[in-house]
Amino acid sequence: MARPVTNSAFEGLLLAAGYGNAHAAFARQLNHAGRNEGAWRYDAASVYWWLRGRRPGEHVQAAMAKTLARKLGRSIAVTELGFGAADSIGICIYPASVNGAIDTAEQIWTRLAMHLNLSGVFDSGKAIEAALGWRYDLPDKTVSRNGRQQVTSTDVQSLYALADHFTDLDRRHGSGSPHTRAVMADFLVRQVAPMLHGTYTDAVGRDLMRAAATLSGQLAFMSYDAGEHAMAQHHVTLGLRLAKAADDRLYGAHLLANLATQAVFLGHARAAARLVEAAIDGAGRAPAAVVARLHATAATAYGQSGDRRACLVALSKAERALDRTDTDPGPRWVGYFSPAHLAGAALRSLGDLNLYTQAIRHAPEALELANQNTRTRALHTALVAMTHARAGDTDAACYWSGKLAPHSAGIRSARVRQRVRELVATLSPEQATPQVNEVLHALAVLLAAP
Repeated sequence: MARPVTNSAFEGLLLAAGYGNAHAAFARQLNHAGRNEGAWRYDAASVYWWLRGRRPGEHVQAAMAKTLARKLGRSIAVTELGFGAADSIGICIYPASVNGAIDTAEQIWTRLAMHLNLSGVFDSGKAIEAALGWRYDLPDKTVSRNGRQQVTSTDVQSLYALADHFTDLDRRHGSGSPHTRAVMADFLVRQVAPMLHGTYTDAVGRDLMRAAATLSGQLAFMSYDAGEHAMAQHHVTLGLRLAKAADDRLYGAHLLANLATQAVFLGHARAAARLVEAAIDGAGRAPAAVVARLHATAATAYGQSGDRRACLVALSKAERALDRTDTDPGPRWVGYFSPAHLAGAALRSLGDLNLYTQAIRHAPEALELANQNTRTRALHTALVAMTHARAGDTDAACYWSGKLAPHSAGIRSARVRQRVRELVATLSPEQATPQVNEVLHALAVLLAAP
């Protein structure tokens, strides 16, 4: 039984342009109008769903307006199409189907490519809903598809290479520049979205979904680092659904842990704990490196929420797992997680519990990072300084604060700036001390830099 039309404005324009009973013809004209955007494959079914509430991306709407304008002999504003404002996109809604995930991907990638941020704030309720959907929804029976563009395994492998490139840029320089994220989103719109709409077998499709989840997850982390939290949450939610379609529970757990990390940063400790618990449960019998990473994230959530016992248990589990990584390393994407990353989590969580003596024991190892981890080095250096300050060791706090400027040079990161601001707030009560006053002046200069 056909669903009722909900977009009467779009229906009226189609009728006026002579496409009332020729939806396939309209779709063909639309595909032609959007040929510069990639291999569009819209058809009569696409028009059916647009009439019934599905919202195409802004670039598709622009092509629709031009197509209708040619037939009607007058200009058509995008607002006349009846799809509503851009912010009517279901923020952070976990897509129910693979097709829904593909459509959502195209929409939000297009917004980012056009430098249009998603308004709103981090929604912990929607984050929990996404976690439940990822953990308990039935797996997709198949993701094979018939479209215009043939997609091969070789095509998919090139996407992983691109993800590695952007991951390296992010770790070295931070994600504060909107240009980097826009370039990545533009590639996703022009290359990856047409691949998702293409022709592929179930096996290739699963790998394609995994690659798309990896790219979406990287874009999410970059948005989070830039302080664009609604955009970050939306991309993580999308990545979770794509990972579900890929049947990759480990990468899904990793993304959910990233969402928990974002929740900790924003002070949603209880939600963060629930998210990472779902990640640990969903990962099942995971490789040691994945287990270590997940329990380290759990420790930061428990530490912020004040659950001392749970925090110490999580740190212990992470340490034991990390000791087994030589024989059980796990997927490539978790290779970044090192003893220094675990030490940073211990430093943060134990400090939140006011266990400063125990926390400071982890400081030397937290700074033993690989050269490419420049942003993490800046974050950990600020954290070491702040922990010493909270413990009452002003001299050590000033010493490590003095190390921040060289470690932060060339990094654009909202998270680094936030941690520097926290350090300033911690040191400010001692600003009458000449040494502290000098450090505060240097930190102010650091925060004033573009």
